[in-house]
Amino acid sequence: MLTENTLEMLRYLKLHGMVQALEHQREMPTTHALAFEERLALIVDRERLHRQNCRYRGLLRDARLKVAQACIEDISYKPGRGLDKSQIAALADGAWIERGQNLLITGPTGSGKTWIACALAHQACRQGLQGRYWRVPRLFEEIRTAHGDGSYLKLLKRLAKAPVLILDDWGLTGLTTQDRADLLEILDDRLNVRSTVLCSQLPVDKWHAYLGEPTLADAILDRLVHHSHRLELKTGGDSMRKSPPLPAAAPVTTHAVPGTKPRK
Repeated sequence: MLTENTLEMLRYLKLHGMVQALEHQREMPTTHALAFEERLALIVDRERLHRQNCRYRGLLRDARLKVAQACIEDISYKPGRGLDKSQIAALADGAWIERGQNLLITGPTGSGKTWIACALAHQACRQGLQGRYWRVPRLFEEIRTAHGDGSYLKLLKRLAKAPVLILDDWGLTGLTTQDRADLLEILDDRLNVRSTVLCSQLPVDKWHAYLGEPTLADAILDRLVHHSHRLELKTGGDSMRKSPPLPAAAPVTTHAVPGTKPRK
């Protein structure tokens, strides 16, 4: 009866990890031989793990990644793709995010640009950092709407906050003068304090011509290209979208990070 009251109080306090741990200990007689301090440490650690998992799931949900299951462990390094394991390992470490550096991912359709960007954003979520995915055409539609309904400054603040902002499909559609000015505002807010990831079919040396207006192009590229990391991908043969999926790995239950998914 005393234990049931304790469980009820833990639920009331929203200590759900402790509830799970205490119920587990009740079902496992071997834990009864442990000292009180040892059993308490296990219960507290389960609560810590539960909170980490909840935060991770929330960050991943809010990131709205196009490929939420993408993770760095499943990146394919097949020959001819142009990927360097040491560079990916360095990016997975997250130091570039702490320094507010950018990442420019270029390559033809099907080379896996979006997938790798999502994998790195997923890794940031594992590290407790917020990410956000946008397709550039959709983002500018949202910004135009914000100009009209008076929520523009609020949207800029949201875009400025995310430690990792993915801008996908850069260069697919033309930009108006207002779009360029809005992009400059976004990048200026994030300069040296937040990381921006751009995915584009256009090579970086074509971006100035794509932006069109020399003055704005210079300002935008100055904030994007300097002190940035680059991944120049190739398809390595067939499109990565045609790669057959591998069976999903079994879930990992001993860490805050779920199990891996099919390779890309």
